[in-house]
Amino acid sequence: MTDLLTSIQAALDLPLSPPVFTGSGVLPSAFAVTELAGATLAAAGQAVAELLQQQRGQRPEVEVDRRLASFWFGTAVQPVGWEIPPPWDPIAGDYASADGWIRLHTNAPHHRRAAERVLGPATDRNAMADKVAQWSAGELEQAVVEAGGCAAQMRSWSAWKEHPQGLVVNAEALVQRTTHDSHGPRTWLGSQARPLAGIKVLDLTRVLAGPVASRLLAGLGADVLRIDPPSWDEPALTPDVTLGKRCARLNLHDAADREIFEGLLGGADILLHGYRADALDGLGYDARRRQRLAPGLIDVSLNAYGWSGPWRNRRGFDSLVQMSSGIAQAGMLWKQADKPIPLPVQALDHGTGYLMAAAAIRALTERLHSGLGGSARLSLARTAKLLVEQGAVNGTQLLSPVEAQDWNPLLEPTSWGPAQRLLAPLKVGAVPLQWTLAATKLGAHPPQWW
Repeated sequence: MTDLLTSIQAALDLPLSPPVFTGSGVLPSAFAVTELAGATLAAAGQAVAELLQQQRGQRPEVEVDRRLASFWFGTAVQPVGWEIPPPWDPIAGDYASADGWIRLHTNAPHHRRAAERVLGPATDRNAMADKVAQWSAGELEQAVVEAGGCAAQMRSWSAWKEHPQGLVVNAEALVQRTTHDSHGPRTWLGSQARPLAGIKVLDLTRVLAGPVASRLLAGLGADVLRIDPPSWDEPALTPDVTLGKRCARLNLHDAADREIFEGLLGGADILLHGYRADALDGLGYDARRRQRLAPGLIDVSLNAYGWSGPWRNRRGFDSLVQMSSGIAQAGMLWKQADKPIPLPVQALDHGTGYLMAAAAIRALTERLHSGLGGSARLSLARTAKLLVEQGAVNGTQLLSPVEAQDWNPLLEPTSWGPAQRLLAPLKVGAVPLQWTLAATKLGAHPPQWW
């Protein structure tokens, strides 16, 4: 834990004061996933502690329950009397190619259509497997990507380190932080219990790191407004990640909706976005314009494969980056299996999400000091390097299963029905994370600040 947390603290310019870790056991993995969960959440807590020290003159203690943090890296919600849909499209997954393995990510309908344009229609995995087996993994990866889809060939870590994209992303900083010359508000309305009270977060992110970041910011008291396109949905994830948020829809190709969006952005303190590197630029909202619309804006973004190199604009998800960067291949060797073995949870998403939140809080602390806005850029592939270089899991005692006392005794009235929510894994001082809004369906609210 020490090496991992030290690297994160250096990336965020946090003091090296150690948090308190509780909870025992580890997730079963070739890599130190539980340590990543504890360290990234601790870094977010330490960023809050720095903010509170700046504003109140006292630095509270940060406490992380590593066991609960590990469970939150999976899912923190349990329906009562209803069900969450399966998370994967029927043909998504890993396939044996003519010369190795490849993963197809087809959860979004347009990504499935792209894969089927290349491979032909398939009603189930068996039919798709026959088609994939005719291709080399590298050629199929390129063909699906060029068709607008998402795929990743399984590579080893050594191969990824020599790959043109691996070379450049591994040379990037874990968190690329910059300060802007535009000034924003310097008034703090928070408290020990709600340190981000009064802070408006405009969340343009989707599956999955960005929503994890904004969920954490909401748990610290921020007003989070999530914006999705008119037809977007992610039913397997929203009950978990919309906790504490209001959710609205806008079409940024529509003039009236663009006007609403610009008004929302003008009132925001923090913008979170996870589009491909060139996507907002293509909509007319490049970094300079965002700062003009919202002076002093804290602008935090992520992508899959990094911010330089030939894949900077490539679509990607946690499971694909695990294939590209050697994690799935290392899992296969660790398990002595005959197929790729991913991490037990989507740890790149969750870990990067907590790092995004920590970076946003660090930038807010700087703005309260100097008035200057700031930005931070992160990527799943760079977080993968952090995890791989940490090495093997530290310890062999597995986490004990979730027990009755791990759940909040109060049922959460979500949009789908009542649900149990795991207890918060983070405390800053004596106060745990706390959310005032239950999880809600996408598009449930008007696109306005409140």
